Amino acid sequence: MSTLAPALAGPPEDLARFRGLLARVSIFQGLTPDAIDDLCGRLQVRARPAGAILVAEDEAGDAMYVIAEGQAKVALFGENGREITLSVLRPGDFFGEMALFDGRPRSANVVAMSATTLLCLPREAFLAHIKARPQTALRLLAEMSGRLRKADDIIANLALHDVEARLVRTLIRLAHEDGEQREEGLLLRRRPTQQDLANMVGSCRETVSRTFAMLVRRGVMEPRGRGLLLTPKLVEMARPHPDGHA
Repeated sequence: MSTLAPALAGPPEDLARFRGLLARVSIFQGLTPDAIDDLCGRLQVRARPAGAILVAEDEAGDAMYVIAEGQAKVALFGENGREITLSVLRPGDFFGEMALFDGRPRSANVVAMSATTLLCLPREAFLAHIKARPQTALRLLAEMSGRLRKADDIIANLALHDVEARLVRTLIRLAHEDGEQREEGLLLRRRPTQQDLANMVGSCRETVSRTFAMLVRRGVMEPRGRGLLLTPKLVEMARPHPDGHA
């Protein structure tokens, strides 16, 4: 079971951490300290173990969430047990906001990939905040537009490219989200498991494993401990050619 408590009931160091985290969340950036305090006063804290389903597809949406600690994945599960991972969420990312506006059930599952601490903002509290501070609504619209564009890219990647191209594009996207640019290339800090990558590119683990090993042998990427170095040559492979093909 999850633990649940009002954020303002925690120790001072946790309160300061939550305030700092909220101020960095994309839709809350630029809010006044008073507005951030207002949000903190409405928050609840939930701690969930690795593997826990944070929200389930088709369940009613009664809150939005911010990842405070840990990682989670947004996933769809097929009747045959197959999984497609749509995105990976890290501290400062939020989810669950769509159901608060349209009243429809959740559109996907969100699963904890590690022990995760969530900041939960109930529906009534979130809508009250939006009504009082319209600038948050404008930031939310911009964020949702970005997510729609990302969803279009994922759909195109799954529909138009082979496994190698999908894997390369996925690794580059992950490195941009959670990596750093180095002189020798893009460094993805935390390399996903082969199964996680298979879920992201819509293939089986064995195929992804063979493709991954082939790219390493070709010298276009290099494991670095728990990370992965993506060379400029690999990045070049993902760029469209003049004839329109990747």
